[in-house]
Amino acid sequence: MAARDRAVPGAASHLVPPRNVSKSDEKGGFQADIPADAVADALRSVERVAGGDAGVEVAVDGAAPADAPAAAALAREVESLRAQVELSTAKGRETLEKLKEEHDRLLRAAADLENLKKRAAREREEIQRFGIERLVKDLIPVVDDLDRALAAASADDPLAEGVRLVRAALERALAKHGVVGFSALGQRFDPAVHEALMQVPSADQPPGTVVVEHARGFKLNDRLMRPAMVGVAVAPPAS
Repeated sequence: MAARDRAVPGAASHLVPPRNVSKSDEKGGFQADIPADAVADALRSVERVAGGDAGVEVAVDGAAPADAPAAAALAREVESLRAQVELSTAKGRETLEKLKEEHDRLLRAAADLENLKKRAAREREEIQRFGIERLVKDLIPVVDDLDRALAAASADDPLAEGVRLVRAALERALAKHGVVGFSALGQRFDPAVHEALMQVPSADQPPGTVVVEHARGFKLNDRLMRPAMVGVAVAPPAS
């Protein structure tokens, strides 16, 4: 039958070699002769185990160690823990990938929202600056009519001064909203702000100079509402 000695701290200090018993000290005792060398060997074995050989399995008569079932159970537990760790690692990797995808999606959503805010701000500013564009285009012909009335009025016409005052008041009201008229007479023809209605042969002005203005141009906050209607000088034909 297998036997194993386990270390018990301080056990060696409490063991006293028994003396040889030759007769019973009390009634009912027994007599036994124990060799002294056997007792010494047992004490040395206990001291060796207590000194650091704890956990060393001692097999007697070729029997299997007594902790073999415990070691097998421990191995199974370790294998189970390893499987759990691998499963947890896989799930953690999968969760990390999902979090990364969600993070990227949120970043794209935040970028889209920021672009939407910027576009809305630009549109709001555009409305504030050019929201009266249609009204301005409807009022420009009125200003043209006042200009033509003043151009056709005689110098001593008493109504001319009143028309001039009305035109000045209308232009001031338009200027408060960023509407400004400009003249092109005497300037170099610029197709970006001028519209040529005719060519005027002229020897007094260089070719390409605006010599006739049929209607002034208008801008709304530096945006062209209507180009100036002009006649452009060209070289006169050879005689």
